Amino acid sequence: MTKSFYINGEFVTSDAEETIDVINPATEEVIGTIVKGTDADAKRAIDAAFDAQLTFERTSPPERSGFLTVIADKLEEQSDEFARLLSEEQGKTIGLAKDEIEMTVGYFRYMAGWSRRVEGDVVPSDNPDENILVLKKPIGVVTGIVPWNFPMMVLARKVAPAFATGCTVVIKPSQQTPLTAIKFAELIHEHTDLPKGVFNLITGSGSSVGTELASNRKVAMVSLTGSFPAGSKVMEAAAENITKVNLELGGKAPAIVSGHADLDLAVEKVIESRVINSGQVCTNAERVYVHESIAEAFMDKVAAKMNDLRTGDPLDEDNDYGPLVSSEQLESVEKAVKTAVDNGAEILTGGKRAGDGKGFYYEPTVLTNVSQDMDILREEIFGPVLPIATYSNFDEAIKLANDSVYGLSSSIFSENYHEVMRAVNELKFGEVFVNRENFEAIQGYHAGWRQSGVGGADGKYGVEEYLQTTVAYLEYKRSK
Repeated sequence: MTKSFYINGEFVTSDAEETIDVINPATEEVIGTIVKGTDADAKRAIDAAFDAQLTFERTSPPERSGFLTVIADKLEEQSDEFARLLSEEQGKTIGLAKDEIEMTVGYFRYMAGWSRRVEGDVVPSDNPDENILVLKKPIGVVTGIVPWNFPMMVLARKVAPAFATGCTVVIKPSQQTPLTAIKFAELIHEHTDLPKGVFNLITGSGSSVGTELASNRKVAMVSLTGSFPAGSKVMEAAAENITKVNLELGGKAPAIVSGHADLDLAVEKVIESRVINSGQVCTNAERVYVHESIAEAFMDKVAAKMNDLRTGDPLDEDNDYGPLVSSEQLESVEKAVKTAVDNGAEILTGGKRAGDGKGFYYEPTVLTNVSQDMDILREEIFGPVLPIATYSNFDEAIKLANDSVYGLSSSIFSENYHEVMRAVNELKFGEVFVNRENFEAIQGYHAGWRQSGVGGADGKYGVEEYLQTTVAYLEYKRSK
């Protein structure tokens, strides 16, 4: 059985008897087995983090920066091993897996610099014999619930800023992609001098341990990346103790392709955004609104390029996309497409399973004749399916794009300065990408509006999520 729990600086066993198989989505073979943790296991991990918190928050910024740098160095040394394991457990192409590990290394290096950059403030007092200091302090124990689509990068998003600011963490990886997280725990154990209890890892399903990670009174913040229903449950559990939540949830990103767009660029970037990770990305273009004057040309070019995409073994670097993560995800995508067709949508290309019958592959699919009231334009697909609708004027495009319960990312393709500026200012989303694919920068700020989440990650604003404020009023006497 694969190691499952890393608590208080040691790999430990559990009294839990249930296990979960980890399936390679390309071969449908079992590549690992983990323990399905319980709330008691979660409590053990939280207790370890809580006991370590006071000591760790007193470590110096250079010391915390050093921990992060060592992690980055060792992860870089083992990048090929991590990338292969990531591809095998999640199904992403080996090229994308390598990119994810490279981004993860970069994230730890970036956050190492933030250990020395956390700043407070000095504000004037109404009292002439007083100074007011605004101090920033680590928030405390952070629990992180990591998704399966980018398991290493999102793990870094939760762990690196915690270490940089002096917070201890408990991580629960997805039950579908826990192996890279366990390998990361091995890296921590074998190659760093991180104090015991600062990093803890437990495995299991969200229902078995998620509530404890959110509701335990020793937790200062729970950070989840996942679906809206999962985020809603975490927020409900956290409300018991008014625990801070940091939630990155679903998205339904619109892409507006203007009549003033560079058509070939728009086609290239929309496809790149839609098919990366087989469409299993919360920020990628989930729906396209193209101006009616160029709609036919745009659709023809998209369909032709979708047909040219290659699939197969994710470890083959010549392939463009891999399988979906699970049979359940494959069935969900199939159902979404069937429902759309039943409601009048037309399949321009794709629309069925791909491959030789083994693995959870689905063809890149383009749907036309879709309307705004269809689920395919309103609910997250999380597969390589692109619904395309048309618009007649830019006011309509903005209105259609904003018509969503989600508000994570969006994009605009136009060479018209005025359209671009309107989109940047009028689209109600946490991110607006202009003439490029939907992939955020680690020094930016990744946050959603509406049902796409609360709080955010990356950059200086992401670091602030791990801090809380004390204001000190320093009154003094003048000597006589």
